[in-house]
Amino acid sequence: MPVLAQQTTAPSDAPSAQQPAQQPAPAESPQQPAPDAQQPGAGAQVHTGTSSGLEADERLQNLLADHQFLLLASQLDKLPQEQAQFYRGILANRSNDNKQSIELLEPLVDRVSTSGNFAQEKLLRKALAEDYLRSGDWIKAAKAYQTLDIRLQGHLSPDEVDEIEMPRKLLPLAADNPPMTVEPCDPFKLQVERNPLGLTDIPVFVDARPHAWMLDPTAPFNLISRSLAKEAGLKVSEQSTTIRTLTGKPIEMHVTVIPRFTIGGRLTFRNMTAFVFEDADYFYPETHYQVEGILGYPALAALGSLTITADATIEVRPTKQIEPAAKDDLLTTGAPFFLDGDQVIAAFGKAGEERMFAVDAAGQQTYLTARFYDEHSSDFASQKMELFTLPGPQALAPVSAYVAETVLLPVGPATVEIHYVPVLTQPVGSTALDDVYGLLGVDALDQLRAYTFDYRTMRFAVRTE
Repeated sequence: MPVLAQQTTAPSDAPSAQQPAQQPAPAESPQQPAPDAQQPGAGAQVHTGTSSGLEADERLQNLLADHQFLLLASQLDKLPQEQAQFYRGILANRSNDNKQSIELLEPLVDRVSTSGNFAQEKLLRKALAEDYLRSGDWIKAAKAYQTLDIRLQGHLSPDEVDEIEMPRKLLPLAADNPPMTVEPCDPFKLQVERNPLGLTDIPVFVDARPHAWMLDPTAPFNLISRSLAKEAGLKVSEQSTTIRTLTGKPIEMHVTVIPRFTIGGRLTFRNMTAFVFEDADYFYPETHYQVEGILGYPALAALGSLTITADATIEVRPTKQIEPAAKDDLLTTGAPFFLDGDQVIAAFGKAGEERMFAVDAAGQQTYLTARFYDEHSSDFASQKMELFTLPGPQALAPVSAYVAETVLLPVGPATVEIHYVPVLTQPVGSTALDDVYGLLGVDALDQLRAYTFDYRTMRFAVRTE
């Protein structure tokens, strides 16, 4: 029986398979809810009116924590000027508008730092650190993450400590690296392959030598294996650091600069920073697969728009093009998506009733969380519960789950069907897992004819035909 990805009635009134899925209106004009309307959640209520008894700042922070970016944006005009500036800056960070985020947040650093409001300071410093990192300003980013760690010790959750481990430890290695540049390139297509892990490998050239690197939109850095760096004659730093959150076990990392790096023989990067891992740390003995490199956010941002099709083709519309871009080059339909720490979060559903899902094109397993189950529990009343083990570098105990035979996801004007999806019945105790309605991995994305991430407009769209 199909299960809709969002509804506004109680679970006992769940829509039938024959009811049409609700479609979201354009994200630029989200529906304004009533002052005390309940927002989407797993039993939790986020109120927008003063009758809730919450201070305005706490209410806004609750919306941020719940990924309700569209609802928060609709309330900014009601705020005092400085408070509005603060949250506009945070939302610009989530929307990948790093330049605007920096312009809005930098003037507020001193005031927020002396206010004693550690929750606000954490939001501000984390957003600025991410802005500098995405902008390729290694020196400012390294300093920002170090300051965030030192000033807010004791105020960071275990999940937040894990989230900033890579940039906090790796960025000092790259502080002296030159800035990366990208040469303009017109749109192009390239054939890709699925590696033995079931993930996408993209053809690249490292100083004119052909290789295949794994695509990971959630990775904050580009990574390269020690053997490949040696083969290409790259200078690897003597200085190193040890991190554990990348693979779930301690691994030693160095840094290098790739003078010339090309994707698909078309898009050329100069002075690309890449962090070097030991081959054994990214070798999978079960499939005898050795990861040569990983393309993370720095490369994807330059690619601009990526459409991944069912016939193993990627269509690329670069951010910088030689000829003026066509009028229809920018994606304006589909669902808005956001960068929230190391997650890509997409808003699926009708305007004002969006449900937030993590989309991970480098994740191998799709599942829906307890938040989804709480809204659809009656759909599973006649099913048998089973145990499901969550994927990831950190070992987690199996959790109780059902299997949804068909889930209908409204993504802009299209409604897509995802089949045989585990649905967790209880929170697992991880903010990154529990605060969204589900995670769409490659096993779900592979069921689509094509899907697009457009980093220029921050839109995620699917192609059903």
